[in-house]
Amino acid sequence: MGTVERRRWRGASALTLLCATALLAVSAMTGVAQAAPMPEPGAKSLEQVRQEIDELYRQAGTATDAYNLAESEAKAQSAKIVEIAKQVVAGQDRITALKNRAGAAARAQYRSGGMPAGAQLALSNSPSQFLDGADRIRQGEKATTDLLSEMNRTQSDLQQYAKDATAQWEKLEANRIKQETSKKQIEEKIKSAESMESKLQAEEKARLIQLEQEALYKAQTAWLSTGVLKEINSSASESGKKALQYATAQMGRPYVWGAQGPDSFDCSGLTSQAWRAAGKGIPRTSQEQLRLLPKVAIKDMRPGDLIIYFDDASHVGMYVGDGAMIHAPRPGRNVTLAGAGSMPIKAVVRPDA
Repeated sequence: MGTVERRRWRGASALTLLCATALLAVSAMTGVAQAAPMPEPGAKSLEQVRQEIDELYRQAGTATDAYNLAESEAKAQSAKIVEIAKQVVAGQDRITALKNRAGAAARAQYRSGGMPAGAQLALSNSPSQFLDGADRIRQGEKATTDLLSEMNRTQSDLQQYAKDATAQWEKLEANRIKQETSKKQIEEKIKSAESMESKLQAEEKARLIQLEQEALYKAQTAWLSTGVLKEINSSASESGKKALQYATAQMGRPYVWGAQGPDSFDCSGLTSQAWRAAGKGIPRTSQEQLRLLPKVAIKDMRPGDLIIYFDDASHVGMYVGDGAMIHAPRPGRNVTLAGAGSMPIKAVVRPDA
């Protein structure tokens, strides 16, 4: 067995041992977790409860992505509205300056008596002086024409700015409604999940945590059994190392939906802030990270890459190497290490490709 293979075998074994130790620790904490009361006939099993709670939190994660995306778009639209407002002010100032110039030209013409060119020639003592004056008149007429054209263009720009501002306000309002809808969905899903958990006895809650760990462990073991770690052997980039340093420093901080730190995070808040700390701005949500960042094959992923989970791309974690990833799991949980294959992988993306 080569050096790299031994290191990866040790890493995979360590992660497997970590998962198994977590399961044993949960059992040891209660001592009676395995002896939880039998459910009444017709009642849901604890495993069914776990699956329902897990699904509620996953749906809350999907709604959180929608909320975060709407929030990001609303910020962008607000910035555009501010920029349009600046353009409108500049355009209005320009119109005022053009009107002043037009007024000055009109006053100059008034002082000259507004005499037609033929009359000025008849009254002029010097034909050459008249011709010079006629040339200046033509220049003045052209300047007046240019002035009117510029005023028309500026007026047209102001009308377009008004249309753009209206469109941005409409988008802003649509995103505000989208945010409120998503927020309501998030709160409802989390409240339902917490309500289900609150009805459990202490030993049932402990057993629930154990079932959760068992499900993750089972999925991770199945993923590792494919031999995937034999193919994954890339090293982190310098930016990836910085992103990992930030992410791992947040371990133990709580999950809070919509949070981007510094004291709490949701899943994509953690990954986006980690890469921001590495000097690379990436999309705020897991769905946008999937849509806009370059994809890489699982066998080619390296530490720092982002793993997008579930068909709806509602969760994201950061690969740390040796078959593990770091993520902010869900409400009620903290930023932690987990198996990279402990949830269904949809894709892997690379922020610094």
